[in-house]
Amino acid sequence: MADSPLLASTELFHDLSPELLHELSDHTSRLDLHRGDVIFEEGAAPTHLYIVEEGRIAIANRSFDGRESVVALMEPGDLFGEMGLLDDMGRSAEARALERSTVLSLPYGPVQALYEAHPKQLWRVVGMLARRLRAMDQALADSVFLDVTGRTAKRLLELAGEDDEFTLPITQEELAGMVGASRERVNKAIASFIKLGWIDQVDRRYVITNREQLTIRAH
Repeated sequence: MADSPLLASTELFHDLSPELLHELSDHTSRLDLHRGDVIFEEGAAPTHLYIVEEGRIAIANRSFDGRESVVALMEPGDLFGEMGLLDDMGRSAEARALERSTVLSLPYGPVQALYEAHPKQLWRVVGMLARRLRAMDQALADSVFLDVTGRTAKRLLELAGEDDEFTLPITQEELAGMVGASRERVNKAIASFIKLGWIDQVDRRYVITNREQLTIRAH
């Protein structure tokens, strides 16, 4: 299935020649997903990498008692599942659709053949993994230096991006997983922001009314 433009939009493949992109795209396939569909489970043998075409994908870990921590949110254009290219270990997390989504699936074989023929391209993988590591370092620092209220403020700002009005793309339970706290504590933090006049909320629709104070609380 040819989908060179989507491949070319990714950090991993954006500087490949049209010929190489076309060769890779011939090996891709599309997965149409419903909310809750699992692309791969934690510990599963890795065989493919994936690119989000539409929708949102949660990358999550679960504790032995079933609690979930959402470690990353993948949106259109994002690539995930690349770690298995470099080792034979199982998946480090689960990938699950948060809404109706479409992802492009690419088996490792053609990608590994590309790197064998063009080894300098491996620096793209190294760069991507380095950024993943930096993100995990930041998440660890947040868990140490920010309380639940601060982490909730930070996640809301991340989900809002540049917009002051936004619809929460995940459930309260999933937001709690991103914050790393119980849903009750995250809801209490949001209630405090509303009381302070920093945000307004109607169901999953949010309006940031004092971005400056919310940003200060996130640091």
